[in-house]
Amino acid sequence: METPSHGALRNGGLAMGRDKRNEEKVEHFTKMVRPLMQSEAWRALSTTAQALYPWIKFEWRGPKANNNGKLSLSVRQAAECLGVNRKTAARAFHDLQAKGFLVQTHPGCLGVGGEARSPTYEVTELALAGHTTGRRLYRDWVNGHDFPVKTIPSNNPGGRNGRAPAANVVPIKGGNR
Repeated sequence: METPSHGALRNGGLAMGRDKRNEEKVEHFTKMVRPLMQSEAWRALSTTAQALYPWIKFEWRGPKANNNGKLSLSVRQAAECLGVNRKTAARAFHDLQAKGFLVQTHPGCLGVGGEARSPTYEVTELALAGHTTGRRLYRDWVNGHDFPVKTIPSNNPGGRNGRAPAANVVPIKGGNR
């Protein structure tokens, strides 16, 4: 039978050791700076886009492991975080890009195996790897002159699923008889 350690005897017979896993856990937070929030571009954002911005910044791992430009948050994830419809979350992403807060660095896609890959973004407030400051495009935004937003091309723009239009089919007049 094992004998209890001295610490266990002091703590009423229960072994109380350090749990190193909990010592490394730190609350995740992001910084919102006043000049950004007082900018004309910020004030022109929808409230949904303003609420989405910190969630995107949460994806940044800090200056040591700078992953800016590779930040990934899907529209579905954003909608779940914000408690809104997916279309509302998609409009918020569009709004953040149009006002210069986000730049899409890689479009989303569906892989060969069917796994989806979210688009990746750069937060212009934060520095990219190898740079000292961010581009802060939102400072150059002017009301009525939004930045261009990348759109995803449709895989089936004609709605024909790859088939050529039937040129030799004549519609029947008068309906079904």
